[in-house]
Amino acid sequence: MIKASIIITTHNRPHLLPRAVESARAAGTDVEIVVVDDASADETAEVCKHLSDINYVRVEHNQQVAGARNVGLVASRGEYLSFLDDDDTRLPDSLDRQVDLFEQAPAAGLIYGQAIVESEGRLPNHSYPDECPQGDIFWKILSRNFIPCGSVVFRRSCLARVGLLDDRIPGLDDWDLWVRIAETFPVIAIESPVTVWQRSSPASGQGTSDATQLVSFGARQFHQCWMNLPRAANAPGNARRAAWRDFSENMAAHLIWESARAFRERQMNQALRNLATLPRLHPLATARIVKHRALGFLSPRLRDSWAGPNPRSIEHRANTKP
Repeated sequence: MIKASIIITTHNRPHLLPRAVESARAAGTDVEIVVVDDASADETAEVCKHLSDINYVRVEHNQQVAGARNVGLVASRGEYLSFLDDDDTRLPDSLDRQVDLFEQAPAAGLIYGQAIVESEGRLPNHSYPDECPQGDIFWKILSRNFIPCGSVVFRRSCLARVGLLDDRIPGLDDWDLWVRIAETFPVIAIESPVTVWQRSSPASGQGTSDATQLVSFGARQFHQCWMNLPRAANAPGNARRAAWRDFSENMAAHLIWESARAFRERQMNQALRNLATLPRLHPLATARIVKHRALGFLSPRLRDSWAGPNPRSIEHRANTKP
């Protein structure tokens, strides 16, 4: 079996593929690169012919991000698995470092690292997340997706226990997978950057640029799926209520932050839709955010909870990515 597979999904963005593939190749010494062409209607297939040593898979009907990633999972052969968006990059030797740590912790199901966040071609002076929880992170990951998707490596054997990505929740599919893995398996974190991640903006057209849809899907997933997982379903009522409060507060921070960005970019309708979604969350969430802000104590954790990758790690461009 190949040691590790990096799955790159793409749709109509052939100019980005060489850089992403090259970074994946430099990330590990025994790595299979699976490129899933999600029904591109341009020269993507031709470009891939000139990319050496890749496992090229084309689907004829657009699957969207989660569906395309599932195709890549099935086509891949690695013992360890990772995702990479076509506009993101892996840092050199990062996969090897993570796999080496992984092999020292056979009980762990997932390892992640920090991401260098790039926005409009500019790099910040810090990495995300600032803190990297590890071990039993189930209740933490229920409240906030602090795991950058492109930084994750997980065991293929986990899929037999938790299943593939859920393609019914666009923009949240990776977070949902982390929740299901963290319910059962310990998680390892490496507190150094392993990837460069492209951040969305209200005008970018990326999946997470639509905060209204993400929060609506997230609240539904929280109640209908995550709270029905065995660990959550069997937990005391106070633990479940606390999880909903924390989830709501982080989602409210995200909505307020994205509304401010939308206003700055004159995306008024999007900003108003974001704010109109706040009542779907815990009734005290917005009040707590306003209180923190008024006192000048809005913590970096809340401010960056969804301003950074999530997410993203749930960052997908609806008009250009699968």
